Parts: sequence; C-alpha cells; structure tokens
Amino acid sequence: MKNTQERSRRPDVMKVLADARPDELDPSRLADTPRQREDLARIMAGATDSSAARSRVSGFRAPGRRWGGIRPLGTVVALTAVAASAVAVTTLDGDPFGVNPGAPPQTSSTAAAPGSSASGGQGDVQVDGRLELLSVAKKAETPAAEGTYWQTTTRSENVNLVSATGGKGELFAVRDTATSQWSVGVRPGTKSLMVSGLDAVIAPRTKEDEARWRAAGSPETMEAEVTGNEAGGTLGYTMGTRPPMVMRTDADDKIYALGPHNVSYQDLRELPSDSGELRRELEKLHGEDSGAEAGVGRTAYVLRQAANLITMPVEPAVRAAAYRVMAEMPGVRGLGSVSDPLGRKGAGFTFPGTSKTPLGSVEQRLVVDPSTGAMLSEQLVLVEPSAKAQKAGLDAGTTVNYTATTRMSWGESQITVPKNAQR
Repeated sequence: MKNTQERSRRPDVMKVLADARPDELDPSRLADTPRQREDLARIMAGATDSSAARSRVSGFRAPGRRWGGIRPLGTVVALTAVAASAVAVTTLDGDPFGVNPGAPPQTSSTAAAPGSSASGGQGDVQVDGRLELLSVAKKAETPAAEGTYWQTTTRSENVNLVSATGGKGELFAVRDTATSQWSVGVRPGTKSLMVSGLDAVIAPRTKEDEARWRAAGSPETMEAEVTGNEAGGTLGYTMGTRPPMVMRTDADDKIYALGPHNVSYQDLRELPSDSGELRRELEKLHGEDSGAEAGVGRTAYVLRQAANLITMPVEPAVRAAAYRVMAEMPGVRGLGSVSDPLGRKGAGFTFPGTSKTPLGSVEQRLVVDPSTGAMLSEQLVLVEPSAKAQKAGLDAGTTVNYTATTRMSWGESQITVPKNAQR
C-alpha cells in the first residue's frame, strides 16, 4: 500500500508550473479577450502576408544628444557639477557612429535582419519574442537586498573605419576596447564614480587591417568619418593604449537621468511597477524631452528608456515592468538562444527599425539572461554595410559596437580609482 502521507508532501507539479507562469499568460485572463484575438490575428497575418507584417515595424531612432549607439548603464547623468563640457557621458569617447537624430527613420523591411525566420515572416517571431520577454520579466522580479553602492562593470568594443590623419591611405578597421566601472552611491553622503577606459586599447581589427595600417606607414593617429556630430566631421583615434579616466556622476541627491530629468534614488524607487503605468510614464517623458523633437519616435524612445531602467537600481518589480513594456511595444523581435560578444548564452531581442551610420545601417540588439532577467549585452549589428565597410570586411551581421555587462549588483565599498586615472 502506498504511503499517502508521503505522497501528500510531494509538490504538486501543475501548481508549481501555474505559480511560475507570468500573470499575462494566465488563460483566464486571455480567453476570448481582445488581446487574444489580436495576437491570433497577428500570427495569422504573419503567416499569410509577411510583407504587411514587416511594414508595421516602427522605425528605430537613436535618442537625441550625443548617442554613440549604446547606453548600457542607462542614460548617464548630465549635471552642471559633473564634466561641464559634456552633455552626456557614455562608455564611448564621443559619437563614433554618427547616428543622425534628425534623419528619417529607416525600417528593417528593406533587408532580412540577422536572426529573422527562414520563411521571411515576422509575425510569429514577434509573438515568440514577446512571450520570452514576459518570461524574463518573471525572473527579474526576484527580490534583492539593497546596499550602499549600485555597481556595474562593463566591457565594450567599438569598430570603426579609419585612415591616417589627413585622410591619406586606404581605409582599415580598428577595434577600440575598454572596461568601465560605475559605482552609484544611493545613501546620503555617498558619491558616484565612473572609471572608464580601464585596459583601453585601439588596434587593427584583423590581420588584414593590420597589413593595411602598415601599408599606410603605421600611423599613430587616425581619423574616422562622423555624421551628425556637433563637434565636427571627424573623430580622432590614437593607436595603442591610453590611461583610464575618472569622473564624478552625482550632484546633490541626483544620481541618474531619466529622460530629460535628473532623478534621485528615491525617485527611482517610486517608479510604477505596473507595465501600463510605467509605459505611460515613459511616453510622458518623450513629450517633455526636447531631445526627442529631432525626430525620435515615441516607440523608439520608450524602448530606449525601458532598456536603461533595466540596469538601474530600481525595484525588482519595476525592472520586470520594464521588460513587460518592451514586450508590449510593436516591432520587437525575438532571436531565440544566441551568444553575446563574450560568448555567454542568452535570449536575444532586436529593436525595430535601423539607424544609418557611416558603416551602413545598423539595428540594436539586446541579449539577456533568461534565468535571472539580467542584461548581458547591448549591440549594434550591421544590417546593410556600406560599400566602404564591405571592402574592409565588415559584412552584414557584424557587431560594430557592444557593451557587455559582467557585473550588476550591490556593494558596500566604493570602487578603487587607479593612480594613473585622469580627471
């Protein structure tokens, strides 16, 4: 005879699965609802008319100010007490991609983006991406103890086409790689510090690029074409290593910029955890942000701000809501299981539309850890390389910029600033 008492202590598998299911997927909330019918119609439309599905994808625009393609840590504060000459700080030294906020957005309908389905239809891919983002959101809700410093470590790489200063010689590709640490103090009396350019080095991207560099006379200084940059039409590069830089990124109690506003830790903790309310809050920021007047679409703006929130010290429920906001936005595509630039496996997602750069049109991609909801990387991937980029070996699918997060957690001690760091 079976031990019924022992059997009663066994977990109810169906209950465990039901508890793990995101609320948005509860059948009782889906059955015969407008959203269910809308999702079904979208799936069917994608299967029968893939071109119509693609035409609904909103164009992705880079936010205004000096956006170098990726803001892995959220939008860094732009404060009068911090780096008076800078409007915004990124992990890159300028605007290497020349993304022009004033240019009309380009959609991804002109070319099959990397990771799209073999059949060419995107309706089912979009739905899959939405469901996976909702699953990631559920993982991101895991409570975590607060600390004194919210600390992130990132590894970044920017690829660009350069020539010897003065435009002499053949173009070749270089890689600008570096590590950054950002420690944001959230307690009264604490400071926020960013150390960028740790182990920074600029070098030819491939052996072929090194040969072109040597053929040009092994120039120490180089320049790259930049469009839409207020500082001028070129961006300077110096081959080799460079010292790190340190800067203070807080003023009074303001530690981040959310849209056009500088915000405190308390402001971040009071953000709504309901995805609908959070989305409306981000849409409101779009209307208030003068940087969005240059043509940044509301969808692209909300996606950017939601991605920023994921890396900020917000409540876990707010981080989960940010993922849900992304899942609800039109045009976000799921890429399935992919590897980030550091070789880590994760779930990949692509934002809608493309942006034009001197290297060609690029799309923005996120890779997240589906088991924890943590951001692994943000990337810019070539969709349609320019003729110059193709000649230099930069084909479609090449990642031309990435920022990979290797640490995002609380700490009790401020980071150590290297003695050779420039201020």
